[in-house]
Amino acid sequence: MDRVSCLGPEGSYSWLAAGAMCGGAELVCRRTFAQAAGDVLCGSSSAAVLPIENTINGGVLQNLDLLAAHDGLFAVREYTLRIDHRLITLAGADAAKVNRIFSHRQAIEQCAAFLNAHYPEAELVAENSTAASISRIGLPTDAAIAGAQCACAGYDVSPECISDEKNNFTHFLLVVKGGPRAATRSAKVFLTFTCRHVPGALLNMLSIIYDHSLNMTKIESRPIKDRPGEYRFFVEVEGDYSSAEMKNALRAVEREAHSFRVLGAY
Repeated sequence: MDRVSCLGPEGSYSWLAAGAMCGGAELVCRRTFAQAAGDVLCGSSSAAVLPIENTINGGVLQNLDLLAAHDGLFAVREYTLRIDHRLITLAGADAAKVNRIFSHRQAIEQCAAFLNAHYPEAELVAENSTAASISRIGLPTDAAIAGAQCACAGYDVSPECISDEKNNFTHFLLVVKGGPRAATRSAKVFLTFTCRHVPGALLNMLSIIYDHSLNMTKIESRPIKDRPGEYRFFVEVEGDYSSAEMKNALRAVEREAHSFRVLGAY
């Protein structure tokens, strides 16, 4: 892959994941996940790296919605990155006097207990990425939450991780333009479906997964925006997409579903 888009700037967690997944590729830093995905859809990048789930926050909902909204995006590889959030201030600043903290919304949520304990009155300002938040520090009373890898001259970095859960990991997917091929080999298959709006619909869907002996490793639900009370489900199961057993299981799910699509095989 010659060009891979990710949420930037350099030093962001997405940038680290992209480098680990696509060594040697040119990494294109974008301001939003939608822009990174858009690069793939228009053909200016071969792939994009998107975080899909965090062990503290759960699903990265905007990216689940992105995958569901564009049938031209397909996940072909996964990667799990350890997250190490630190509080970053101007060099020599008194961290006890911080009253404004910048970071990505997900990072702010992942450090909620620390912020409530140490900075209950601080203004929390959401930015496009953790790495980008460092550039917003302008005063000794400002701080950012970003990865330990973002440490650089002119700034002080907290000596320890400030995440609520120190074993904090984010699951990333490498997405390309296209869809599954019949011969695609995989260890996992990622799919999305909506149920018919009748009693027991979700139970019937899960029963199919059980009946085909598929080990479900992830399930997430999202409300359908124009249909109050109805939900879209995202499910990851273990198995080889190219196998006859998996094909039979997916066909059974599709027959029972109101809508259905395979989002990835990796």
